[in-house]
Amino acid sequence: MPDRTDHGNPGNSHTPGTPGNLPPEIRSFVGRHAELARLQAALDPAAGPARTVSVVGVGGVGKTRLALRAAAEVQGAYPDGVWLAELSPLHTAGLVDLAVMETLRLADQSTRPVIDVITEWAHGKRLLIVLDSCEHLLADCARLAAALLSRLPGLRVLVTSRERLALPGEEVLHLEPLPVDGRPGDPTRSGAGDAVALFAERAAAAGRPLRDDDPAARATATAVCRRLDGIPLALELAAARLTDLTLDQLHTRLGERLPSPLDLLTSDTDERPPRHQTLRTAIGWSHELCAPLERLLWARLSVFSGGFCLEAVRQVCAGGPLPPERIAGLLDRLVAQSIVLPDPVISARYRMLDTVREYGADWLHALGEERAVRRRHRDHYARLAREGCAEWNTGRQVAWCERVLTDHANLRTAVDCALAEPDGAPATAVEMAGHVGFLWRHCGYLREAQHCLDQALAAESPPGPGRTLALWSRGAVAILQGDQEAAANWAVRCADAAREQGSPVAQVAAAYLRGGHLALTGRQAEAIDVLDAAPRLPVQDDGFGAAQLQARLALSLAHVLRGEFERGREVADEVRTASRKQGEYWCGAFADYLIAQADLARGDIRAAVSGARTSIAGHALLHNTVGAAMSLDLLAAAVVTAGDAHRAARLLGIGTRLWELTGRAQMDSPDLIATRRTCELRVRERLGDDAYTTGYRAGLAMTYDEGIAYAAITQ
Repeated sequence: MPDRTDHGNPGNSHTPGTPGNLPPEIRSFVGRHAELARLQAALDPAAGPARTVSVVGVGGVGKTRLALRAAAEVQGAYPDGVWLAELSPLHTAGLVDLAVMETLRLADQSTRPVIDVITEWAHGKRLLIVLDSCEHLLADCARLAAALLSRLPGLRVLVTSRERLALPGEEVLHLEPLPVDGRPGDPTRSGAGDAVALFAERAAAAGRPLRDDDPAARATATAVCRRLDGIPLALELAAARLTDLTLDQLHTRLGERLPSPLDLLTSDTDERPPRHQTLRTAIGWSHELCAPLERLLWARLSVFSGGFCLEAVRQVCAGGPLPPERIAGLLDRLVAQSIVLPDPVISARYRMLDTVREYGADWLHALGEERAVRRRHRDHYARLAREGCAEWNTGRQVAWCERVLTDHANLRTAVDCALAEPDGAPATAVEMAGHVGFLWRHCGYLREAQHCLDQALAAESPPGPGRTLALWSRGAVAILQGDQEAAANWAVRCADAAREQGSPVAQVAAAYLRGGHLALTGRQAEAIDVLDAAPRLPVQDDGFGAAQLQARLALSLAHVLRGEFERGREVADEVRTASRKQGEYWCGAFADYLIAQADLARGDIRAAVSGARTSIAGHALLHNTVGAAMSLDLLAAAVVTAGDAHRAARLLGIGTRLWELTGRAQMDSPDLIATRRTCELRVRERLGDDAYTTGYRAGLAMTYDEGIAYAAITQ
């Protein structure tokens, strides 16, 4: 998947350059000293045989917080990273493997089983994978964990769930609520009073500090914590209410038997565990204290996956008694009450805890609005994807790439909704899959693009631009995956659709699929014939405009692979000029690569080195791992030609690491593979095997960001 910047870890002990993706800890960590020590010991690679450790407990008890703190504390024992896979946004079975692969930043371009891709990359590595919120995907999580652990001796898996995975040798930590009785720091009882300590800290944040010299207030706080069973989420929600209520008022309201949403959503025979019922009642009490429109917004927000911004909330949640102009103020109120949380990494973005979101989803269902709001969510992200495709071949390309990465979970949910309920019109699902699949293909989510496009195109749908774009996107995915047989099949179907549609631009796009397939399978002369025959039309700003530029890139590549470097350079220069005119980077970075290839062939080493670096920078801007890997191979060849074999060896190691992330080295192109091998042989001859191996391994050990930064250094 596209590489993302490491964000540190909950314990604030992150070392720059350390692999992993643990998020920063926003709020202080209170109590749990014994549980944390036990979990750290269980995660110590030298501690014992248990390689699956599960933190199990009711919703809201603090499983994720504890797991992330423990993972941060043991990070140094896992030199290949601690990786958090957040599974709560997944709504469809069968996506756990893919989510873990994306978490590990493996931008695999192949059609191999995901388990094989992960295993190949992780072989010989020592890493910890955190599977967070597994309860709704237990079977898939258990299957994946068992398969990976059987193949990877250096792997440990930390799980948070309401139920254990039930794997052999699994060590389970049953997490209980925070203890209430006693004073914080009481040495006679481990953790005594931690619930009150947490409540007091959050009360202070709400502007209602508890004074140690006020025993009545502390007794009231203890009673509140006991009423809420010491469940951390319930305590946090209650403390947030102190912005509106005094502590005594809070205690009184908690003692009242308010009508709970739990009564509306469950029967008298509800079999939830008592503490789960306590949490639901506590959330229901907080819900009751919300104003009617705040409750309605809470319910409607439950359709979002991963996170959301204010504009998306306006588009999806407004309607009926909830006017758009009230959304911002109501959202601020939910943030003030800790119902909605600010995103810890991305400003002006929000999220909800799983348990709070589930409660809202129950209410949405009870209100009879679930289907309508989910459709609004689907339609909003369908519009978003359509706009992204319409502006992809423009100066907004980088911004759209970042938007696709940020809203990936919501796009996935919207596509699932469109595929499951296409309103009786397959064209709706095909059009959405075409737009989303196009964006995913260009932003590194090839497997998800393949998955949604295959599902959408399996059903008959009427011809039109949406269907043609879906066919083109599917073929373009196959090309980058190195699945040339599939690419040839989709090329034929796309060409037929383009002719049926009567669109010359779509026919140029179809020519890219056919010509690109031929070029990458060593049939350059045929590729040149196909691509030269495509009409030259004004370049559009949309997805088909991007395909127009890619058709010219395929022509340039065919000439370069055939040894016709000057002609290849001419065509690539045309693409670069058009790319700059459009303001886009994706095709422009590939054009820089092809021009640098031609410069190297004609002996202009300085230009080749500069062009390869420029290409790498452009690809990195769009998280294009394949493009960056291709350009690193070229930079290594240029650098060794310039006489710096030591640097070339390290660049080859960096390139190999990036190709590992893609899953298929050199896209299985025999010509690109041969060129890379020639470069390796030259470097070995210059350095000798030992020096080559040292430099190569140094590059291979670098992270993605370190490798890209090293390639940018001018020497």
